[in-house]
Amino acid sequence: MSKIKSCDSSQLRYLIADVSRRLDQAVAAELKPHGVPLEQFRVLDALSGQDGLAMGDLAARILVDNPTLTKIIDRMVSGGLVYRAPDPQDRRKVMIFLAEKGRLAHRETSSPAHATETGILTALAQDDATELARLLRQILN
Repeated sequence: MSKIKSCDSSQLRYLIADVSRRLDQAVAAELKPHGVPLEQFRVLDALSGQDGLAMGDLAARILVDNPTLTKIIDRMVSGGLVYRAPDPQDRRKVMIFLAEKGRLAHRETSSPAHATETGILTALAQDDATELARLLRQILN
């Protein structure tokens, strides 16, 4: 028997998707004046936390598949935001690193993007936000 009683699973799925979409739209709107698309910001944000990630690890971190990430990285390399380099421990692997222009772009966009996310999520009390995060992690695990 399903644990969901008062809310059917498709309703819950759409609610989760809608919240995610609204967060993405708000952050994308904040990034637009800076000329940084949301998917590129996600790469910049991930690399700012750990520069030098393998393509597969980066794809998992920003929740895209490898072919999609390849297209994003191609555009970012062309724009001088990131660069590719072979992994010194396994030359078959390609690592992605922030270029100086990418570091500057991240510094310029990080605070406004994160402030936008935080602003939207302030609709929840801190205890509710903590509980929501716990429940979402429970679903993922």
